[in-house]
Amino acid sequence: MTALLFYEKPGCIGNQQQQAELRRQGVEPVVLDLLTTPWTMDTLRPFFGDTPVNEWFNLSAPAVKSGEVDIRHCTEADALQWMLARPLLIRRPLLQLGEIRQSGYVDGPVLQALGVNLEPGEDLQSCPMDDAAPEWGAPA
Repeated sequence: MTALLFYEKPGCIGNQQQQAELRRQGVEPVVLDLLTTPWTMDTLRPFFGDTPVNEWFNLSAPAVKSGEVDIRHCTEADALQWMLARPLLIRRPLLQLGEIRQSGYVDGPVLQALGVNLEPGEDLQSCPMDDAAPEWGAPA
């Protein structure tokens, strides 16, 4: 079987919980450091598929929370450039199973391909350390 690549922010409690849930469901992820991976626009872009650009961002990132980076009206190119310069802006985890990719621990193509089931109402995406996310964005 193809390995699941799981790009995390080292030390992120949410990413640790997500990995534990994957293991409970029989999936052993290959954990990689999201912050030190040498991303390019071409390697990062496929993780976001056809989701709206504002949903590509980690809403817990300080630059997003402060409004320094305004994700409401940015272009795809702007978003990718910001993320390449500041990987903390990337919604995590990034998941890759062969050629299938997704951003965020949500019902999406990678988790579906693995047969990973999220419980209704279960939120393993939001940062457990952050209760305040901007109301205009999507879950971190």
